[in-house]
Amino acid sequence: MNSTPEARAREVIDGQLAAAGWVVQDRADMNRLASLGVAVREFPLSTGPCDYLLIVGGKACGVIEAKPAGTTLSGVTEQARGYQTQPQQILAAWSTPFRFDYQATGTEILFSDRVDPLYRSRRVFAFHRPETLHEWLKAGSSLRARLVEMPPLISAGLRDCQVEAIEGLEASLGSDRPRAFVRMATGAGKTFTAATLAYRLLAHADARRILFLVDRNNLGRQALKEFQTYRPPGTGRFFTELYNVQRLGPTGLDTPAKVVISTIQRVFAQLTGTNLSEEDEEASDFERSWIPPPKIVTYSATLPPETFDIVVVDECHRSIYGSWRQLLDYFDAQIIGLTATPTVQTAAFFDENLVADYPYEKSVADDVNVPFDIYRIRTQIGEHGGRVEKGYTLPVRDRHTRAQTYRLLDDDLTYTPQDLDRSVIAQNQIRTVLETYRDTLFTELFPGRTEVPKTLIFAKDDNHAEEIVRIVREVFDQGNDFAKKITYKVGAKYAEEVIAAFRNAYNPRIAVTVDMIATGTDVKAIEALIFLRDVRSAVYFEQMRGRGVRTIDPATLATITPDARVKDRFVLIDAVGVTDSLKTQAIPLERQHAVAFDKLLEQIASGRSDEDAVATLAGRLARLNRKLDDVGKARVEEIAGKPLTSLAGELVDAIDAGAIEDAARQRHGATVTDAEIEAVATERREAALAAYNDPALRRVLIELKKASEVVIDDISRDVVISSAWDEGQATTMTTDFGRFLDEHRNELTALRILYGLPAATKRLTYDSLMDLRDAMMRPPWLLEPLALWSAYRRLSADKVRANPAKTLTDIVALVRFAMGASETLAPLSSDMAGRFNLWLGREQRAGRAYSQEQLGWLEAIRDYLAANIELTTADIQDQFGARGGILGARRAFGPRLDVLLDDLQDALVA
Repeated sequence: MNSTPEARAREVIDGQLAAAGWVVQDRADMNRLASLGVAVREFPLSTGPCDYLLIVGGKACGVIEAKPAGTTLSGVTEQARGYQTQPQQILAAWSTPFRFDYQATGTEILFSDRVDPLYRSRRVFAFHRPETLHEWLKAGSSLRARLVEMPPLISAGLRDCQVEAIEGLEASLGSDRPRAFVRMATGAGKTFTAATLAYRLLAHADARRILFLVDRNNLGRQALKEFQTYRPPGTGRFFTELYNVQRLGPTGLDTPAKVVISTIQRVFAQLTGTNLSEEDEEASDFERSWIPPPKIVTYSATLPPETFDIVVVDECHRSIYGSWRQLLDYFDAQIIGLTATPTVQTAAFFDENLVADYPYEKSVADDVNVPFDIYRIRTQIGEHGGRVEKGYTLPVRDRHTRAQTYRLLDDDLTYTPQDLDRSVIAQNQIRTVLETYRDTLFTELFPGRTEVPKTLIFAKDDNHAEEIVRIVREVFDQGNDFAKKITYKVGAKYAEEVIAAFRNAYNPRIAVTVDMIATGTDVKAIEALIFLRDVRSAVYFEQMRGRGVRTIDPATLATITPDARVKDRFVLIDAVGVTDSLKTQAIPLERQHAVAFDKLLEQIASGRSDEDAVATLAGRLARLNRKLDDVGKARVEEIAGKPLTSLAGELVDAIDAGAIEDAARQRHGATVTDAEIEAVATERREAALAAYNDPALRRVLIELKKASEVVIDDISRDVVISSAWDEGQATTMTTDFGRFLDEHRNELTALRILYGLPAATKRLTYDSLMDLRDAMMRPPWLLEPLALWSAYRRLSADKVRANPAKTLTDIVALVRFAMGASETLAPLSSDMAGRFNLWLGREQRAGRAYSQEQLGWLEAIRDYLAANIELTTADIQDQFGARGGILGARRAFGPRLDVLLDDLQDALVA
């Protein structure tokens, strides 16, 4: 006999209730004390019989409205809520109306609790167990009701970003938002924030239990240490003295535990009763080259959906990845995500509910993290691959057994850069990169140092890591303790011991990993990252880069790296083009390394306010703050009226694209044009830069910068080494400069003169060069002369004869070189020296010889012109006071002074 769709749904619902611990009865067989939880079918109420009456502890507390599978349940909600006892009906009940109601189809369940502030239905995986409803009934309130009444946060000991995150999350929880996430830069204290929030939820909202999810075991161990050392404010006790904290293991849930730390893999194993290997719990699906099929979750009586009130998902951009989505949907809990690198998918999963945003750039400005510099190493094989001619015998190693045999090549072996360290391991390529690192370590990367900084090398796989470790030891002439491999293949216990030593001890100095400490693991003393593998995922690259950003106090750093005074940056050494192949989410704040600090401040005081200038200044101030002692910081605050970290933070805020767009919408409405956005952006940048109009502030910043930093030479021209300015960037910059000259040669006086076109003046002037420089540095060009000089050196090192003079006249040399009027690029002073000698020869042939005093004057004038391009009699009075000013010049040259100045400038400048 065929049953109806509703009857089939009720059969499924009966089974779901029984699985959740309910005794299901017909009305005629009702025994309300047969069990703690009894579900009675077709019980008569005032509005008609309800499909199921729920009785807990002998008293009615809720109803279930059953519908056929496929029924949309939102319209059924009011029907379930309308069930009431009949007048004079005798029925023991916890309350009237009933507190709980469910709507179910056998494939979907909605639930609502009448004491919740919003009394809003939510989807649940299964019916709650009777013990759970009994606990809620005895409490008389709900978690969501208690979340609305949280006391104010004690902000002492918390960073501003942590306060914002906690308050934002509590506001979201109190509004019954099912999901919320926080973007917080690596190193900003996500786990500490989670521990603070967990304490408040347990102490003030009486949360039943909180799950802290990670996707690999070493992150779980790290989180446990954070909870064990956390002291809630005002308690004087450790968190673990107040509440039980458990790391979930094979034995299952410890019922008294209030915080459970677990890998997402372990939770799935508990739900499904499957075994879990140690290696499975150490690897994340996010890092696999393939994505396994979605995990299918079924109801577990030992770990029912209501086990946790709150689920905190660490590194949530990874945990929602691939196959784990249904597991997160299993629990009847509000989900909180923590990440430093959210993706579009992250935002979508969390319903776009971003409650706090603290990006890497802001963390650098706040002195929470350190900035980074990119150092590019290129090798012939690394860039172009290699070829071994036939006839040679090469070793061949089995990936799994590592057994080595030998093969005679019948044909040429040709391989590409993409084959490196996958199908082919070119040992000399690895050795060349590591030798380059060794040779530049104490001269260019960390000048003045003698100890190898803590260095983390990213390898492609375990075999590649094995080769790197061996070669590192040989290159640095060190033993086993110096360099260690940290991968899943070495075993979790040993890996954890090596990580601890790498974090806290002198050795190992260099660690090689594939994925195991590529993300999440905290080793604050790392000062160098070496990429010997490319990464396709921008988010994963950001996470790997984050291993170097953490700050460390100088005293602790000195115990690990004795000659390191302060960690004010880290170096990202790119040997595979990882920074070329990805558009990363975080770029170095300091975008123009070639601009001297005092020059940058001078440009800003003169009116420069482009985004690169603001970002570069923010990065420089953040680095300066790391180096200053309390006296130096106080000097800045006394003049500026605010700490140096605030000055840097205001600069970062001024170029925050989201804040700019929001401000534009507030001013102009929901729809804004690009011009309106740019106007707001310009206004914000100029407001943030206003403080640097004060010469006293500029002077003290320059003075402190000079006292705290040693100037180093540019990157070596060794063919193996390339600086942060790679050829792609250099080519783009020089091409843009050529376009700029073509577009402005008829507009700017200086260019008209240099191109030999009719101009308002016959010679270059200081003002005309200022106009040219300002035009070069305006958007969209942003052509800073020193950076342009470095770009030409990158592309044509043999034609760049010297470093720039770092004066305004460098622009003349750049233009002449770019337009082909000069075959080499050298400061104008070099060119003027030759022209000056020719001019003296002509003067001698004309019968005009000069005395030593006069030659001293002429050489001083030559040098002044090389820096300033023009000289007037007023300049002589102002700039040559030591020689007697204009009176001294007239005494030396008599009535020929004016003619001589004009003639000399024609010869040297025109």
